[in-house]
Amino acid sequence: MIKWIKIALRNILKNKRRSLVTLLAIAMGFAAVSLFRGYTHNTYEGLRQSAVRGEGLGHLTIYKQGWLEKGKIDPDKYMFSQEELKRIIDLVEEDEDVILATPQINISGLVSNGRTSTIFLANGVIPRDEKTIRGAWAAFRPVKGEGLSEKKSYGVEMGEDLAKHLDLKPGSYGVIMATTLDGQMNALDIEVAGTYDTGSDATNDKYMRVPFTFAQSLYDTEKADRVVVLLSNWQKTEAARERLISKLSGAGLNCEIKTWNELSLFYSKVKGMFDMIFMFIFSIVFIIVIMSVVNTMGMAVLERTREIGTLRALGLKRRGVSLLFAVEGAMLGFLGTILGIVLNVAVWAVIRAAGPTYIPPGSSSPVPLIVNLVPQSMLTLMVFLILLSLIAAILPARRAARQNVVDALGHV
Repeated sequence: MIKWIKIALRNILKNKRRSLVTLLAIAMGFAAVSLFRGYTHNTYEGLRQSAVRGEGLGHLTIYKQGWLEKGKIDPDKYMFSQEELKRIIDLVEEDEDVILATPQINISGLVSNGRTSTIFLANGVIPRDEKTIRGAWAAFRPVKGEGLSEKKSYGVEMGEDLAKHLDLKPGSYGVIMATTLDGQMNALDIEVAGTYDTGSDATNDKYMRVPFTFAQSLYDTEKADRVVVLLSNWQKTEAARERLISKLSGAGLNCEIKTWNELSLFYSKVKGMFDMIFMFIFSIVFIIVIMSVVNTMGMAVLERTREIGTLRALGLKRRGVSLLFAVEGAMLGFLGTILGIVLNVAVWAVIRAAGPTYIPPGSSSPVPLIVNLVPQSMLTLMVFLILLSLIAAILPARRAARQNVVDALGHV
């Protein structure tokens, strides 16, 4: 095989200009696909972290059966009691992949500074558990102020735009009003313990985080509408869900479990859009590589017809001629992808050094443009393009192998 590779390299170098054009086409196609794959890889990772930690969804969310369909109509009926919460959390935390299981409750109503009122949506969380869920995300979306605390049951975190609208800042006081589960009006005093950027224009002027017990007091209940579960690894989400469903059902608890990507519609929509764009780019590269290799090998067959005839006259079989051109095609693919890797790393280094930022649609703040190097994806693409180049060379190779020896020797 080494002999065939050496011969293939010599033949490629015979027409340096045409070979270089083909190599550049393959290299640029490889770099384009690989860079976009690196961008989507980082984007998916960021969206996943945003959903799991930024939105506080965790990896799994446990609801009482029927909550998602009928919870808004009769919330009290489809919420977990204190006894059910304790049983669920004890069972869930027995799982080796579970880091945390914590109760939460969503509330909504009006928030006022004494002069102006506006609607709010809030998540009632246990402060120490919320810090565990947010983890390193807290550094990316920091809270300005003290933040939620077990010591201050009426301290809340408020979206930055909501705080600006009400002219409130950390240390300011206000009032929130809501209807209890029994249909009575309730109002409680609050202190703005901190403000934060939700990352979205659609939620930054509405969202709040409040202590779990405070949310229960506002709704005059001891119940919770869900249990959020944080796992040690997001890749274990489906397996953990199956185990927990089986365990909870066996304990007589009628629950349904949703994963983070099922609850985060934004993630699903963005991923679907990027997957479609990736396939479009990949299709273009696919066509370019095939056309480039077929053109190069086709021209090579025409120019080397007498050479092919001579090789056949010396005893080289048709299979040998086909193999020769197939190896040349594979070598073009290999060298093109190597050049593509160099180009990919160079562009990646420039982007990393420049550190550009952009504001995505609907986002309230700029985010850095980051492209990941994904070795596994690059290796898969490299193998695919080499095989594609080899296959693209088969057609002209078969045509060359079928030529009559006498006609080939007399070709002008």
